[in-house]
Amino acid sequence: MATAHGNRPDELTLEVVDLIASVVARYHEEYEEAAAEHALTGAQAKLLGLLTLEPLPMRKLAQKLKCEPSNVTGIVDRLEARGLVERRPDPADRRVKVAVATTEGRAVARSLRESLRFAREPLAGLSEAERVVLRELLQRMLSAAP
Repeated sequence: MATAHGNRPDELTLEVVDLIASVVARYHEEYEEAAAEHALTGAQAKLLGLLTLEPLPMRKLAQKLKCEPSNVTGIVDRLEARGLVERRPDPADRRVKVAVATTEGRAVARSLRESLRFAREPLAGLSEAERVVLRELLQRMLSAAP
């Protein structure tokens, strides 16, 4: 990957990095559009998606979203007002509140994921074998990241 000029990446590596950046930018753009179609901000949609995986305390949500806990509180407040999220005592420590996606919240998150054109079009244009290879390569890249 490095060239004779030290630690500079080679042209192929730079091209792959540029392509990854383009994919990420396109995904974010379409994710924001899909969130807006569900009357959600991108941050609300991301938080709701996280909560469909498991209930989480505010501090953990802030870590996962890489933002301040006070921002998470506001996002949860707005989702709770819409009936998409609720706060419950943490079974492990009743002093801590966890945010939980409601049944309606899980349905909205599923609908949002299904409405992403990016997942339907370019990825669907790859064969199953190609998607498996892509998944494995991406997993390897992520597991090697610092």
